[in-house]
Amino acid sequence: MATQAQRQHSRWRRPALTIGAGAILGVLLLHPATMAIYWLEFRQQLVGDSNHLWHFIGNRMALSFTPPMLPMTGLFAALGGLMGSLSAALDARLRRSEEAISRLERLVARDVPTLIRRGESEHVEFKSSVRWDLRTEKVNKALSQVVAKTIVALANHQGGSLLIGVDDDGDILGLERDYQTLKSRDRDGFAQFLMTLVRERMGGHVCRLVHVLFSEIDGQDVCRVAVEAADQPVYLQDGGQSRFFVRTGNASRELDAREIVEYVAARWNGGR
Repeated sequence: MATQAQRQHSRWRRPALTIGAGAILGVLLLHPATMAIYWLEFRQQLVGDSNHLWHFIGNRMALSFTPPMLPMTGLFAALGGLMGSLSAALDARLRRSEEAISRLERLVARDVPTLIRRGESEHVEFKSSVRWDLRTEKVNKALSQVVAKTIVALANHQGGSLLIGVDDDGDILGLERDYQTLKSRDRDGFAQFLMTLVRERMGGHVCRLVHVLFSEIDGQDVCRVAVEAADQPVYLQDGGQSRFFVRTGNASRELDAREIVEYVAARWNGGR
C-alpha cells in the first residue's frame, strides 16, 4: 500500500512538471514572439543585422541570460509558469471527473435485482425505509440516523450500495410510505431528503461521494444509494458527538477512540 508521502508526491509531480514546462516555454516561445512583435513595429529604425528578423531574435535570445536581461527572462518564465499552472488545474479537474465517473461505473456495474439476490455483504446493505417505521406505523426519525450510519460505514470502508425499500430478507417493500412523509412525495423529494441528511450529518464535502439512483422492481420503487470510498475519514455528527463507523462483514460497526486511530492510520496513512 502506498504511504501518504508517496501519494502526495505522486499527486504533485504532474502539476509541477506542467508548471515547469510552462516556464520553459514562456522563455523559449513567449519571449521570441514578443521580440518578433517588437521587430515588426520598429524594424525601420533598426540597423545592421537587426534589420533581419531571425538575427534580431537570435541576438536578443542570446542576451536573455545575461544579468541585465534576467528580470525580463524571469517575467517570461513566470508568465509561462502561470499558463502551465492553469493547464495543470484544468488537467487535474478533468482527471478527477474521469476518476469519479470510473468509480461510479464500478459501483453500479451490478443491477439492483442482482444485488438483492446475492444478499447483504460488506458492500451491500438493505433498509426497509428511511422515515416510516413499519412496526409502529408512524414516522420514526431514528431510522434516518441508521441510514446515515450505513453511508458513513461504507464510505470509510471500500464503498458500496445501500438499498432502501428492501427488507432484510430481500423482499421489495418500495418507497411509497416514505414518499408520503415528505413535502415532495416523489423520487426527487426522496433524493433531496437523502442528500440533505448527508450534508447535515456528515458535511457537505461528503455529498460528492454519494449518488442516489432509483429502480422500479415489480411496480415498486427501490432507491440505491451508491457510496464511493472516501479519501479521508468520514464522521457521523450525532448531537454534539462525532462518531466513526466501518463495515465489518454485513454490519456497520462503531469504533472506539483507539480503534479509530489504528484504522485511520492503516486506511489512509499507509499504516503509519
